[in-house]
Amino acid sequence: MSNATVFVSEFVLHCEITSEIRSFTVVALAIIYLTTLFGNLLIILVIILDHHLQTPMFLCIGALAVIDVLQSTNVIPKMMALLLFDTSPIPYGACLLQMLLVFHLQTVEALLFTLMAYDRFFAVIYPLRYPQLVTGRTVWVGVLVCNIISGMPIIVYLIFITELSFCRTNVLPYCFCDYSTMVHVSCNENAKYFNFLSTIGITFGSTSLTVILISYGKIAHVALKISSKEGKKKVFNTLSSHLLVVGLFNIPLLTSYLLPGTGVKLTTEAYNTMVIVSIIVPPMLNPIIYSFRNKEIKTGICTFIKGIKAGPEIIRN
Repeated sequence: MSNATVFVSEFVLHCEITSEIRSFTVVALAIIYLTTLFGNLLIILVIILDHHLQTPMFLCIGALAVIDVLQSTNVIPKMMALLLFDTSPIPYGACLLQMLLVFHLQTVEALLFTLMAYDRFFAVIYPLRYPQLVTGRTVWVGVLVCNIISGMPIIVYLIFITELSFCRTNVLPYCFCDYSTMVHVSCNENAKYFNFLSTIGITFGSTSLTVILISYGKIAHVALKISSKEGKKKVFNTLSSHLLVVGLFNIPLLTSYLLPGTGVKLTTEAYNTMVIVSIIVPPMLNPIIYSFRNKEIKTGICTFIKGIKAGPEIIRN
């Protein structure tokens, strides 16, 4: 077989899911996607329309909802088309864009989780100083900084990807355009490609998770001093729910990104499952965990629905 480098103008995605569960997977993805869109778009709309919800905490939740909509839309529709039509060619540029968007949005979401943990930390530990320490402007600056920080490693990924040459195949055995998969099928055998991935995973993922755990640990310590059992229960229920989402997002990603750099080769099924779960499940759960269980958000949604119902009556009158 010739090892001559060939110019690749497109890639062919091949999602390795058995035909027996393919139909079930497509239906499940459709339900997850529609649920994600409905929940997050509703949250965004309610926060925009209700000025009472335009506080730092809810602005963070709104920013998270925007990221979740973008990430799900970037990945799930293409996966569904791929499963329905078995293989799916995608232009080189579009594949590159999808891959970089996945990286960028993952990093921004990890940093945003950290920002939200800090917000709750200051609200609980320094309640009197909270209005001065955390403002709407602080949140917007924080979101901007999250995007800037996330963009830094993206430049390196872009350089690495343009270095890759393909002499064997342009078929990516994955459900969407993925950096690790692309490196595996390329002809380049340089450890730097996976070492950088592991370094970024440690730097952003582990650091973010550590900061979140420390913040929530201090909040839990303060909660233990609350005399009311109901108050303690409310705080710990909230913390456990938040940690569930953070864990679902961080642990599979960290595992899938760190192991290749240490020389451990995951099976295709294991890698696919971990990355896909961390990308599509948290965006569906985030509105439930961070919003629908919140009294202010529920009130805002009820007001919004009442306003829609009152609209036709006003017109008739």
